[in-house]
Amino acid sequence: MEELINAAPSIALGVGLAAACGFRVFVPLLGVSGAALYDLIPVTPGMAWLDSWPAFYCLLAATIVEVAAYYIPWVDNALDSLASPAAVVAGTLLAAAVFTDLPPMWRWSLALIAGGGAAGTVQATTTAARGVSTVATAGMGNFLVSTSELFLAVVTTVVSIVAPFVAIVLLIVMGLSVIRWVFFRRRPVTVRC
Repeated sequence: MEELINAAPSIALGVGLAAACGFRVFVPLLGVSGAALYDLIPVTPGMAWLDSWPAFYCLLAATIVEVAAYYIPWVDNALDSLASPAAVVAGTLLAAAVFTDLPPMWRWSLALIAGGGAAGTVQATTTAARGVSTVATAGMGNFLVSTSELFLAVVTTVVSIVAPFVAIVLLIVMGLSVIRWVFFRRRPVTVRC
């Protein structure tokens, strides 16, 4: 149990970064690669490839392609079907990469449950938002959803790296806001004559 307490900062970092994978798959990977290159965060030996310039440039190219593709109407919906499993995998791997203070069994168990779970939950929410936008605007309003997702991916990644516990608090607030909006929004009253 003491291992988990000592690893709390890296766990918060990993969960925050994994959640960011739910917004955009490659933005958090790019952020971790850049942060590792400048020794802002450590990565586990098995994920040391993230701490290299070739990985950084590959992730930069992947990020640019991913972001651009989400601004093409209807392509964005098709990407969501690919991004959902990719976000869970990326969230799991990214969490495992930064859980440096944990033994391998704990690292991978927590990475799968907390990291993959956070990424999958956020991705499901963004997929639902894009679906609502597609129906309401025939896909023309999806650029607003894409811009919001990109903004949240960047902010969540940066805040997770700089202040991991603040990122967790922000994610909880966002989650509670979504729950409140879904379950407690006022439905319009219809009057029948």
